[in-house]
Amino acid sequence: MGETRGELLQGTLPLLIRRTLSTGPNHGFGIAKRIGQISKAVLKVEQGSLYPALHRMELDGLIEAYWDTTENNRRARIRSGPGPRPQSNRNLPSLSYFATRTPA
Repeated sequence: MGETRGELLQGTLPLLIRRTLSTGPNHGFGIAKRIGQISKAVLKVEQGSLYPALHRMELDGLIEAYWDTTENNRRARIRSGPGPRPQSNRNLPSLSYFATRTPA
């Protein structure tokens, strides 16, 4: 039997997050929204998957979280971290690659 959409996303979520952050810092909701936009709504990242993945990536040093102040409030922002990078961001697959290979 083939992979389900959830299995594909679970195995590739850190790559999708890194690809999204390669354009600059963002917040959790913004990361999920950007993945959905780029994949033309084929991929939808739920909070229950996103935030545990972000936490694991932060512990591994792949991303850094920090507080940013806007004119209305403070918000946690996330950027690529100094941790190990087995490949450069240029070599990461694009989000459209995952969107076109996601089973219906």
